[in-house]
Amino acid sequence: MEFGVTGAKIDDIGFIVHAENLGYDYSWATDSQLIRSNPWAVLALAATQTRKIKLGTGLAISGLRLAPVAANGIATINRLAPGRTFLGIGTGNTAMRTMGQAPMRFKPFAEYVRVVRGLLDGEQVDYTLNGSTHAIKFDNLDLGIIDISNRIPIHVGGFGPMAQTLAGEIGDGVITGIPRGGSIPETLANVKKGADRAGRSMEGFKTTALANLLMLEPGETLQSERVISECGSAIMANVHYLVDWVKETGKEPPAFVLPIWEEYLDFHNSRDEETKHQALHASHYSYLDPEEARFVTPEMIRNFCIAGHPEEIVEQLHGLEKQGLNALNFITPLEQRYGLIENFARKVMEKM
Repeated sequence: MEFGVTGAKIDDIGFIVHAENLGYDYSWATDSQLIRSNPWAVLALAATQTRKIKLGTGLAISGLRLAPVAANGIATINRLAPGRTFLGIGTGNTAMRTMGQAPMRFKPFAEYVRVVRGLLDGEQVDYTLNGSTHAIKFDNLDLGIIDISNRIPIHVGGFGPMAQTLAGEIGDGVITGIPRGGSIPETLANVKKGADRAGRSMEGFKTTALANLLMLEPGETLQSERVISECGSAIMANVHYLVDWVKETGKEPPAFVLPIWEEYLDFHNSRDEETKHQALHASHYSYLDPEEARFVTPEMIRNFCIAGHPEEIVEQLHGLEKQGLNALNFITPLEQRYGLIENFARKVMEKM
């Protein structure tokens, strides 16, 4: 299994360099313009200061830029780090919702991925913009301005069945969530539907999960202050997503969030109506909002996290690996990020 970290700050490229030295396989750069550094700038700096770690977006948001611009962005990074880049691409959660906007719908997203894949494969593709369709392709490749000669994999963000099927149909991998995206066997069953539809083999296909991880120290319980601080921001990021998902779809919330659901909605709805869409996502995977700490209960930790002592986590990861999971990423709170990736590398990765 491969392991990855996430870089979010332009002035902290040393974090990605440190992860490379610890043996991590890849690093994501996040794409959320109102709460993160620009991903292409982060990746460009990381590419010049690393040697072997794979670099890509986790996830590039389709609603923020035109498909040819996204293709150019990752192909430019590939010029700096040839053969070790990838493009994680999604419809958008925090990046869109902090602007009060919904993620891109599935049909235009599928077309978006098609255009990006075609351009990165050096093809001429039909591209529609403002109702006008024209053939486009990358020109002047002999000048070395970008690099598409070293193939760039596309990992499709798939937290639902349709996106997971699209990943099998056109992608080189799927990025899903545990537990938000369903089980790994469920995800792979959807991926296979898409692969079968396109007549593609799943050989070499990569299944990556964004998971919440919590390593307990000897004698520690799920109620300790350190535990809540370490995993709280990740748990609440998933709750924030579900608030918008339930509102947009009208569906019932999943069982794993029910222990705090009604109480959290009452809290969220007490916020200022004009700015609560900003407040909902402001702490996204960065820090635990003190007002939300009470929602990080032992039951929520068990429901949302791969949790336990290191040997228990190793056992859980081996189980996920047998189910077909190839890679795992966890996003660390900003203040604890160095210590967390060091502990995980030493206590878990070395045992895998």
